[in-house]
Amino acid sequence: MKLLHASLCLISLLIVLPSIFAASSTKDFDFFYFVQQWPGSYCDTQKSCCYPTSGKPAADFGIHGLWPNYKDGTYPSNCDASKPFDSSTISDLISSMKRSWPTLACPSGSGEAFWEHEWEKHGTCSQSVINQHEYFQTSLKLKQETDLLGALTKAGINPDGNTYSLESIRDSIKESTGFTPWIECNRDGSGKSQLYQVYLCVDRSASGLIECPVFPRGKCGTEIEFPSF
Repeated sequence: MKLLHASLCLISLLIVLPSIFAASSTKDFDFFYFVQQWPGSYCDTQKSCCYPTSGKPAADFGIHGLWPNYKDGTYPSNCDASKPFDSSTISDLISSMKRSWPTLACPSGSGEAFWEHEWEKHGTCSQSVINQHEYFQTSLKLKQETDLLGALTKAGINPDGNTYSLESIRDSIKESTGFTPWIECNRDGSGKSQLYQVYLCVDRSASGLIECPVFPRGKCGTEIEFPSF
């Protein structure tokens, strides 16, 4: 009788454990950072930049990435080496990605090395929610919806090399998108603080913007430059 009872307990445990592990594995991140960068600030540093092989990108914010994150400020990375970047899965998006997700790294490239890096480091960690095609398609959709340059120029904040208050930049983006952005700065060749990247947060299902549960570390000055490109 004891042997039968032990066997039944073992069977019950084997039935329950997979469901426990499945439930825990789906909670592999809490939200996304959607990050866009200003090309003028990327290039206006001591390191400079290289235009993609297709030519100089438009003077607009470009996508940097869609990054799964945890609410404690940490993030998963390189989650699935068995699912490498495959450009054939996004062949219908390539022309849009060249416009909206251009590479500025040296040496010049087509952009595929950049997209490969973003998928393999960040995108593979989102596969419980979106596949490779959806990862890039969602990013393109978010860029179009947020229209950062339009939000800034509407508020009289132009990429003209002048300085603007950090507060006015943040407020104009919040006014347009409905959500509070986090602004990242870098420094130009002479050491001046400038608008570099804008972070907005996206819910775990990648269906829409949310208020950020946590912001990255770092800070800008109260007045920052918005360089031309």
